[in-house]
Amino acid sequence: MQSIDDVQAALGEQNYVCGRALATVVFLSLKLGRPLFLEGEAGVGKTEIAKAIAAALGRRLIRLQCYEGLDAASAVYEWNFAEQMIAIRTAEASGGADRDALKDELFTEDYLIARPLLQAMQPQPGGAPVLLIDELDRTDEPFEAFLLEALSDFQVTIPELGTIKAPEPPIVILTSNRTREVHDALKRRCLYHWVDYPTFDRELEILQARAPEAAEALSREVVAFVQKLRTEDLFKKPGVAETIDWAKCLLALDVLEISPETIADTLGAILKYQDDIARLQGAEAARLLDEVRAELAPA
Repeated sequence: MQSIDDVQAALGEQNYVCGRALATVVFLSLKLGRPLFLEGEAGVGKTEIAKAIAAALGRRLIRLQCYEGLDAASAVYEWNFAEQMIAIRTAEASGGADRDALKDELFTEDYLIARPLLQAMQPQPGGAPVLLIDELDRTDEPFEAFLLEALSDFQVTIPELGTIKAPEPPIVILTSNRTREVHDALKRRCLYHWVDYPTFDRELEILQARAPEAAEALSREVVAFVQKLRTEDLFKKPGVAETIDWAKCLLALDVLEISPETIADTLGAILKYQDDIARLQGAEAARLLDEVRAELAPA
């Protein structure tokens, strides 16, 4: 990818439609070897771009899914205790167990289980992998501090084996749904981009790439209705992922035109909280659909 246009074209071949601003920051991240920090609402395509980049470059995608309580040990490595116990029992049964020699044998790479961060530091077929650190905002500050150090030098230390340094730094993409603020020190290590909900035309383009079998009229209604929903006072606004899911549900039901009844039957594909679903039942859905059709009607 030698230019911003190359990035847009390569991602487009993976059915990932992105604007110039996002393509620019991806290009700079790849060109400068800097981690890319993507922030935005859930379902706007932050995780998908890491998958698209890996596929476009022919690299392995290594994903570290963050969660509350995630610590360095879980993210880097662990020892295969079951296999170690078998080795100990076998040595004891043979009657010739040398404790020091056995200890040295047990803590080798043969018994090491590499977790995502360690995998990303190891040589991979096809070149440095894409390391996706997904939903970083779910972790706590101690893990952020560890991650800051690991991404600074692209190396990790295993007490029994020593320091393992990446022969080639991985392509790092971090995402956050902004449920809390990520520390500035980590952000400063990265190139930053806010991934917003797409415009109508952009979302329509995305839907046509992901669900090309949908008719033009249906696709326009689906996108317009979802965009209208995002203006409502909802607990969780639907993302692009929900737009695609809903269109595929409608296609599976052989729906050619959206109706209030169809909306009521398939709201679970767009909205994920019962209070939001209850609010959109009946007359409210019909009102929104009428507004959408009025906006889509030719002038």
